[in-house]
Amino acid sequence: MTEGLLLPLLVLWPLLVGLSVYALPERASAALQVLGTVVMVGLVAGVLASPEPLRAALGGWAAPLGIGLHADRLAQAMLVLTLLVYVAVLLYAQAYFAHGSELARRFWPLAWMLWAGLNAGYLSADLFNLFVALELVGLAAVGLTALTGQSTALAAALRYLLAALLASNLYLLAVVLLYTSTGSLALDSVGAHLAASGSSTWAAKLALALVLVAMAIKTALAPLHFWLPAAHGNAVTPVSALLSALVLKVTLLILLRFWLEFAPVLDLALLGLLLALLGLVASVWGSVLALTQRKIKMLIAYSSVAQVGYLFLPLAWLLPGGLGAALALEATVLHLLAHGLAKAAMFLAAGVLVLSAGRDDLASLRGAVAREPLAFAALTLAGVSLIGLPPSLGFAAKWQMMQAALLADQWPWLLWLLGGTLLSAAYVFRVLRLAFLPASEAFEARAPLPQRLSLCALALALLAAFGGFGAAAFSDWLAADALLGPWGGA
Repeated sequence: MTEGLLLPLLVLWPLLVGLSVYALPERASAALQVLGTVVMVGLVAGVLASPEPLRAALGGWAAPLGIGLHADRLAQAMLVLTLLVYVAVLLYAQAYFAHGSELARRFWPLAWMLWAGLNAGYLSADLFNLFVALELVGLAAVGLTALTGQSTALAAALRYLLAALLASNLYLLAVVLLYTSTGSLALDSVGAHLAASGSSTWAAKLALALVLVAMAIKTALAPLHFWLPAAHGNAVTPVSALLSALVLKVTLLILLRFWLEFAPVLDLALLGLLLALLGLVASVWGSVLALTQRKIKMLIAYSSVAQVGYLFLPLAWLLPGGLGAALALEATVLHLLAHGLAKAAMFLAAGVLVLSAGRDDLASLRGAVAREPLAFAALTLAGVSLIGLPPSLGFAAKWQMMQAALLADQWPWLLWLLGGTLLSAAYVFRVLRLAFLPASEAFEARAPLPQRLSLCALALALLAAFGGFGAAAFSDWLAADALLGPWGGA
């Protein structure tokens, strides 16, 4: 396989599988998905094996006319995260959905189309193709949210759709403004065009503001989180895991790319401080709301609002030439990976506990240690990473974030990083404490759940809980990427 085909296939192959599985009989569909997953493993491995970050221009046309794809190490890290989560979720979904169910028939094509959109979002190098990727992700995610057809799910999906459409229109307007002011749609040349012009136009500044608002809506940064809890909390469990672990991450990655491109050209110090303050508010508000929830999945959904807030804190010191900027970038990417693994594991484990108890309220967790020990172990290990306890990947991310804040003389943020850890511990331990209490009532006897459900959650939780051991090697690997320019070195 030539390098020129590798990147396009990461988008086209899952799209082809998604279109095919809907038309095939169930057994043939299952076989195609196994083949599809094996091919995706090979494609991602091929990207990682390349000595240099790959680039591709579709149709042979260079930017700004062609559709450019590139796989720098930010994209490679997200490709690996997506692959790990998808393998676990697809295996989980095969056991979760009843044999021959209509839900499964609707889930598979949408899940594969979502995978195609996510990969397109990671790899796209031009502004308009990013818009197409965001639309594919948004429409597939909304369809997955409404999968059950229940009134609560449909209401959540409609709210999600309206939020996604608003954000997409804002982003598209930003693309028009940037093309008008720079004459290019290539993301990695926008900053260079502005620098060459010798001035930062009002159009470029307005475009950046529109992009930031659009991505803040799509990532549910408080107070723009109105769509997230209902969407994540009311979706079926495999969908909740995909939405929380991956859909939020692609928009955060796009926001980060715009920040890295514009920060060397525009003075973003004040804007970075504002976004960091909003992140602080989000982490407090999300944690408080998580503490007040009575349903397991809604608690985990509100914790996503809190955890997203942490990803905006480093923007206060992620500025060119600033001490700790490179470390802040590495900490942000580590937090993206840690949150993706931990949140997928938590939703999958919670789904097992809900199925075991037959309901979703927190009181049903009593006695969960005895009923579903593996699922409880997965929930615990994922919680360890979410809180940020060693040796988890979450701890490595927060530790680097604190080091970056100290280097940048932003030590007041340390107080909140420590305080936020205590709030995270409060709602995680609230769940874990209940599981050790004796059941307050006799649960209806049910057929044993497939072990595969708990094992899928446990596999992701183990990666999150012990991933901190590889954090230093990952940071060195990320820092060696020449495409990150001045941000890649310490």
